[in-house]
Amino acid sequence: MTSDRRLSLSTLSDLPDDIRRPAYDPTAVTAGIVHLGVGAFHRAHQAVTLDDLLASDPQWGIVGASLRRADMRDALARQDNLYTVAVRSGEEARLRVVGSIKSIHVAPEDPEVLLAAMCDPAIRIVSLTVTEKGYCHDPATGNLNPAHPDIVADLAHPRAPTSAPGLLVEALRRRREANVVPFTVMPCDNLPANGPTVHRIIAQYAALLDDALAGFIEHDVAVAGTMVDRIVPATTEADIAEIDAGLGLADAWPVVTEPFTQWVIEDRFPTGRPRFETAGAEMVADVEPYERMKLRMLNGSHSTLAYLGYLAGYETVSRAMADPACERLVRDMMSEEIMPTLEMPGSDLGKYRDALIQRFHNPALKHRTWQIAMDGSQKLPQRFLGTVRDRLAAGASIDRLALGIAGWMRYVTGTDEAGGAIDVRDPLAARLKAIGKAAGRDPERLAAGYLGVVEVFGGELRHDPAFAGPVTRALAALFEKGAAATVREYAG
Repeated sequence: MTSDRRLSLSTLSDLPDDIRRPAYDPTAVTAGIVHLGVGAFHRAHQAVTLDDLLASDPQWGIVGASLRRADMRDALARQDNLYTVAVRSGEEARLRVVGSIKSIHVAPEDPEVLLAAMCDPAIRIVSLTVTEKGYCHDPATGNLNPAHPDIVADLAHPRAPTSAPGLLVEALRRRREANVVPFTVMPCDNLPANGPTVHRIIAQYAALLDDALAGFIEHDVAVAGTMVDRIVPATTEADIAEIDAGLGLADAWPVVTEPFTQWVIEDRFPTGRPRFETAGAEMVADVEPYERMKLRMLNGSHSTLAYLGYLAGYETVSRAMADPACERLVRDMMSEEIMPTLEMPGSDLGKYRDALIQRFHNPALKHRTWQIAMDGSQKLPQRFLGTVRDRLAAGASIDRLALGIAGWMRYVTGTDEAGGAIDVRDPLAARLKAIGKAAGRDPERLAAGYLGVVEVFGGELRHDPAFAGPVTRALAALFEKGAAATVREYAG
């Protein structure tokens, strides 16, 4: 397909009639939000919600930022920042073109350009999807990690930062000096209590520079916590070919997602906000119960399927869920070990569980277990350990949770059940592989080695036999019997 047949403002009118397109003039939209971390999830979630709002309120366009690479910026710049969202369920796929992103900056190339955008008085919200590791914190404690290489670099050059905490604090400092009201920070990542956690992280970073600035951030900057939910697998070449055929145009980087979407937002926007609720978001006073429900039920189950499913030879979540034992395992884990730890008056947790099971079964998503398995050292504290601690405090069993954690341990050794290499993507990958190599196939040594990683497990769990015991037994079963047989055993 030639370049003049690319998706762009000039070719929008060429789209087939059944493809939804912006119900507004994208050139008339002005920016009100800067978003750090323009990836597939943001483009399938927050940007879609804002796309629904711009026809009635065009002041909330998005200035996007990549904190690492230029590939997204380069791909979308050639098509006026338009892109396609393919919503897939079963054999059906509905296409829509989204136009809410006005531009994308690449922080490492020129942080000054991005900081200038963040300091624009028209920008009233800075939102983030930078993944758990992008906050440069210690997941076990929720505090800033001052020894993180990105934080060390930013502290050496605080006026030209490239980390998310550094960018937020420098932009807030400049706005304060210019007497411009601070923007609201809106984290949209899977962190426990993401609003208070991110508020604490940026205040701690600021305190390393200037106590007065830290006080300003603590008392005068609003942080709106959120809970976000939509499954967004990585886009494949086959996805692109199929979407291009449906458009009759080339789209360099579309996104694929499921019909389900959820966004719960704390209503803390002193300088104004879009009417998120008119596009399906739920505005609440406290997002923490929703966030805990999602982290434990959806994300914890997803990670369990990722590690055990990968080890059992299942490439995608839906393939794993086609195994009745895998389905029983995650259903019973939610019902018997996770749901009893949740207090959600007025919410039907059983209905939520059943919806998750149905979503995991969706074969159209092709969500790779390897993709979900990434960055496990950052994810385990949020997805598993809060539930584990609540269960242990109640004197209750954690067998299925322990199997999910043992699956992670087996996975990060870097060697699969056939002796092949696993491409482990994790900030601690080299250290985790070294622990695995030193322990060999001895489950007691291996479990003790991994439980000693304080960045993941903190200091107390490794010494609790009610935790270390079930994890070690599950790890021994994975080595002795393999993932598929162990899942069948634990699923009953």
